[in-house]
This record gives sequence, structure tokens and C-alpha cells, in this order.
Amino acid sequence: MPFRPVAELVTDASTLVFEHGWQSWSPSGWYRLDASPPRPTAPNHHVMAYRPGVAAGGQFQGEGLLAVATGGEVTLVAALSPDAVPSIRAEVQGNKLLISADGDVATTTSTHANPNQALADWAGTFAAGAPPVRVFGPSWCSWYAYWGKVTERDVMNDVRQFDQHDLSVDLVLLDEGYQTAIGDWLTPRADFGSTVTLAADIRSSGRRAGIWVAPFLVAAGSETARKHPEWLVPGISAGTNWGQEQLVLDVTHPGAARHIGDVFTELCRQGYDHFKLDFVYAGAIDAPRYEQLDGIAAYRQGLRLLREAVGPNRILHGCGAPILPSLGLVDCMRISPDTDPLVEPPSGDISQPGQRGARSTSVAREFLHGRWWANDSDCLIVRPEVQQREQWAQHIADGPGLRMSSDPIGSLDQWALDRTRELLVPSSPRPHPLKDPDA
Repeated sequence: MPFRPVAELVTDASTLVFEHGWQSWSPSGWYRLDASPPRPTAPNHHVMAYRPGVAAGGQFQGEGLLAVATGGEVTLVAALSPDAVPSIRAEVQGNKLLISADGDVATTTSTHANPNQALADWAGTFAAGAPPVRVFGPSWCSWYAYWGKVTERDVMNDVRQFDQHDLSVDLVLLDEGYQTAIGDWLTPRADFGSTVTLAADIRSSGRRAGIWVAPFLVAAGSETARKHPEWLVPGISAGTNWGQEQLVLDVTHPGAARHIGDVFTELCRQGYDHFKLDFVYAGAIDAPRYEQLDGIAAYRQGLRLLREAVGPNRILHGCGAPILPSLGLVDCMRISPDTDPLVEPPSGDISQPGQRGARSTSVAREFLHGRWWANDSDCLIVRPEVQQREQWAQHIADGPGLRMSSDPIGSLDQWALDRTRELLVPSSPRPHPLKDPDA
């Protein structure tokens, strides 16, 4: 659908524009009119961290939500439902801001001293009928501790140290690296060990077991891609990662739908009850599928398939996930790019791993916590080699949502151990006090 005008606003020197990014890793925030908002620095970043196939036009662009604070008023232009998420542009022309959208939107105006409160009010109304927000216990994740080389032995070595150091950990999350290939989820890497044994050992320690899956990705070199090319969305790439092209599972194909249901049913049988669903932006890429659904409809159908497989009480945890289309379908959501031991991403693109982008985007999305789901601002990492570790720990302390450590416990010095112990507390389901973006 072509862009059409939806509003025209008079601006002044105090005007701020809020861009909401497409998915978890897409930069979001308030910007002055003379700012240059973050944009992808490479084609692969565009596919994997912004909205695939959609270029930012004009000076500002939000995906499903754009807001303007000017003259004491906040104007929000937003999608009508999670099922259709238009791109919304704002272009400066003299002392006016011309707003257009490529789909149906609602425009509302309110008076708020703090523009973030206007975002929160909108989020609460938009989420009417969504499931209540759950409380999450403190957690530990293998990713920043062991990256893609994690083993069963590594994880259990840390599990044994939780009690030794009086660390409160309810959930142990096995992150990426256990699998032979992306898409071959039930075949562990030869030197990993056993996902079955690991889940049993975690549960024997009195904790819950979680596991990472990228359910809508299939690596080009995987056994799944080789044996079942008919399960893939034809001619579509979800980007290049893990050294090869990533293809998209077509959940509208009956065979693919049965396959992904069987995978999650088996993981539940193994003892996992928390599923980190990563890189799921792939399921929402627009392309011809077995059924004639657009990308968002296919994505929402895919999440419903996963919920049916795991049941109502297990946890679906979105990451790399389209934000608006996930409403009502996940229990918690990563609302920022990955953090990293480095503050600045080497590419300069703050959608990529780095503390600066993780801080700015998660703060910009604090208004979603307690209204749509429990926010995940990413993991606490405070071992000595982490740059600006005190600032990152304070960011986690100040924000709402999940508290998840991801250091090898044996690598922590006394300060880091004490800070980790202090911050590993249960999440609150209540909305978080919001800072003024100009504060």
C-alpha cells in the first residue's frame, strides 16, 4: 500500500519524535528534529535487525507506532491491531512535520508532561484483552558465559556453584550452541552432551530448565533443509549467520507445522518449560507461502502453533521478535539488542551487540513492561573484562523485568559476585515508573 498523509503538526525547538523499531533489536527512542536516527550499516543488518524489505524514508520512521511531543501535547500515530503493522513516516518541512503511513492507523492526541506516559497509556489500551503479566524468578543463561561452545558439563558446573555462593536462581537457560545445525533442534552437537540429561540434572537441583530455539530459521546446510525443501518459504533469505545462509520455515505448510510441533512437544517431554524463541523475525518476512497469508499472519499462526505444542503454563520468551505482532502470544520479550562485553558495536550499528544500543532501546521500551509482557533487557554480565560493568549493572538495577545472570560464576571477583547476588531477584508484574525522555 502506498504512503498516504495522516497528520500535519506544527513544530518548535522542543519537538521530539519517537521512532518505534520493528523487532527486539531494532533501535527505538525519542529524537530531536535535527537528529539522525540509527539506520542499518549493512544489508545483512537490515534483514536481521530492522524490518526486512522496508527502507526508512523521510527523516523519521516507526513500525506500527510513531509519536510526536510538541507544544505540550503528544500525538501518537499507531496501528489498529497486532495483525497489521504499517510503517509510519514523519518528514520535516519547514516548521511542520508531515506524517504518513502505508496502512490504516489511529491518531490520538493527549497532554502529558512526560511523553513516555502517553506511550504507556496507549500501550495499556492497545493490550486490552492480553493475558496477565507473569512473575519470573531470577535466572542464569549460558550465552555470554560460553557463547556457541557451551557444553552440558559447563552448564552443570555453574549450577553447582549457585548454592555454593548463595545465588538465587530459579531458571537455568541453555542458550544457542547445543545444536548440530540451525533447524536440527533435536540433534545435539557431538561434543555438547545430552539435552535430556541436562534438563534432568537442572531439575534435580531444584530449578527449572529452559532452552533456546530459533524455530523459524533453517540453515541452508542443515539436515532439515536437505530432507525437506518443501517446508521452506521459497526464494527467501533471513540473512547470513553462523557462516551460512538462513532460510525460513513455512509454518503454513502442513508438514512443517507438524515438524515444529513435534520438536516442541519433545523438548517439553525432555523437561524444558521455558523456551527462548530467537530470530523469530524470520517468520514474519513477507513472501508467498503454502497458504496465502502475509508475513504477520504467518508469524502469528506460527506462535500459536508453538503455544498449542507447549501448553498454557510453559513460557514463550520472544527475542529478535517483531514487537507489535507478538502481543498476546509471548509471556516475556527481549526489548533491546544484545548486550556485550563491549560498550560500542564494532560496526557502529546499535542494533548489533553492544551495551550502548542495549541500554538506549530497552529504556525507550520500558513502557511495555507490565502492560504487554515482562520485559527482558538482556543479561547481567559483570565479570572483570566487561567494559563499564558498573554502569551496565546499574542499568539492569534501574529497569523492570527479568533478572538473568550470564557470567561463568567462577570468573566473578568479589564485587561482581556481590552485585550479582544483589540483583538476582524476581521480576515484578507491575508497570515501571517512566523517566521523562528529556530528563
